[in-house]
Amino acid sequence: MGDLSRLRSLQRFLEEAFRIPGTRFRFGWDALIGLVPWAGDLVTALMGAIILVAAHRRRVPAVVQIRMLFNLAIDLAIGVVPFAGDVADVFWKANTRNLALIERHAASPLEATAGDWWFVTGIVGVVVLLAAVPLLLLSWLLSSIPGPEFKWW
Repeated sequence: MGDLSRLRSLQRFLEEAFRIPGTRFRFGWDALIGLVPWAGDLVTALMGAIILVAAHRRRVPAVVQIRMLFNLAIDLAIGVVPFAGDVADVFWKANTRNLALIERHAASPLEATAGDWWFVTGIVGVVVLLAAVPLLLLSWLLSSIPGPEFKWW
């Protein structure tokens, strides 16, 4: 059994192991294990990291590996929200996304696409924005509090 077929098996185990009868809707152990608060999401994220390691070993472009890491981080972040995160986890399917990226980039040495760069840039921008907003809000709040003015000299 080749490396890629083992990764497909892991992806199916995590995200497509079960089908709701009469529908094409599938879910896997990722959603079920994720029901255990915090620990379940951490365990499935660590299992998904196996796909990231395989991408690194296959010399997938670095920006694509970063995109894969963000897919997994989003999966982990939405999974920690009780119930709603577990429902969203069923639809995000980070491991399916990451396996598709490996198949696209590892089969033949393809350069990272503009979509890969936009995704990574967008996520970094959102993280910077999320970090800046509380700091700006705190600065505004502190400047609006009346009191003695502080001088550095």
